[in-house]
Amino acid sequence: MYRFKKGLILIINNEQDVIRIVQEDAWMMDVLRIAQTLRLPDWWVCAGFVRSKIWDVLHGYSEATPLPDVDVVYFDPDCTDEAVEKELEKKLFAINPHIPWSVKNEARMHLINHMRPFTSSVDAIAHFTETATALGLTMNEDQQIILTAPHGIQDAVDMVVKPTPYYLQSPDRAQIYEGRVSKKNWSQVWPKLTIVHIQ
Repeated sequence: MYRFKKGLILIINNEQDVIRIVQEDAWMMDVLRIAQTLRLPDWWVCAGFVRSKIWDVLHGYSEATPLPDVDVVYFDPDCTDEAVEKELEKKLFAINPHIPWSVKNEARMHLINHMRPFTSSVDAIAHFTETATALGLTMNEDQQIILTAPHGIQDAVDMVVKPTPYYLQSPDRAQIYEGRVSKKNWSQVWPKLTIVHIQ
């Protein structure tokens, strides 16, 4: 169970704690409800949307760190035209133009990332660059939040940045990880982070 001190969550122990901090964030709940209106197959709002919330809470920030985008992913192997994703983004912007929506069909993203085909959105999330980023949220028909964490939540709540197993399999992949960590420069925003380097 997480504990509060003047609104500050000091400890996040498990996945249910993560779900609770999302439930108590009106903006995040609004994002999830809007994404749900698209009724996409195997949809999730993922990556920084979840990770940054955890890090903000554990740093005691009273305001959310702005996100460059809000990643909505889904899995539809029967329709992999990128133009469809752009139309879906337009629908989301029409509902709330103040959210930096980004929509991607993970049934085609393996081509962009030069990977084997994914079998689902969760499989794609498992292949995100960092374990702390490999997180996603969705809602069922009863408005219950579901969290996916293919590599667990421990690295995210321990504020450890390290690569997912895929990026440990070759020097080229390790270089992609190192380049991303360097470009993101997350320690400037969240100084309590521990960055694990592999090169």
